[in-house]
Amino acid sequence: MKKLGITSLSLALALGLSTLPVMLQAAPAATSKVATTATTATQTPASKLDAAQAKKEKASTADDSTVSINTASAEDFARVMNGVGVKKGQAIVSYREELGQFTEVEQLQEVPGIGAALFERNRDRLKL
Repeated sequence: MKKLGITSLSLALALGLSTLPVMLQAAPAATSKVATTATTATQTPASKLDAAQAKKEKASTADDSTVSINTASAEDFARVMNGVGVKKGQAIVSYREELGQFTEVEQLQEVPGIGAALFERNRDRLKL
């Protein structure tokens, strides 16, 4: 009788442990789903804040979307024009100070460092 009890116990233990690897493989997947859901829930308010900030920045850049090539500072050129930093902005200001005001927007291409591609990319941001 003792032998039968020990055999039954061993068999039950073996069957129970044989399913352990399957359960362990399923557990991380369920845990990662919970973690992903928790992460998504945490990121949602932050992404809403980022979207709100992006809208505010877009609204503020809409006001500053053009720059007058006859009155703007180097920093203004750098802020508004795509591909223009403070150094190229300073080149535009220096060119304007040496040769006088621009009479046409297209004259900006005469500034060293401002090529046709850069001018075309920013044409809609420029005014006299």
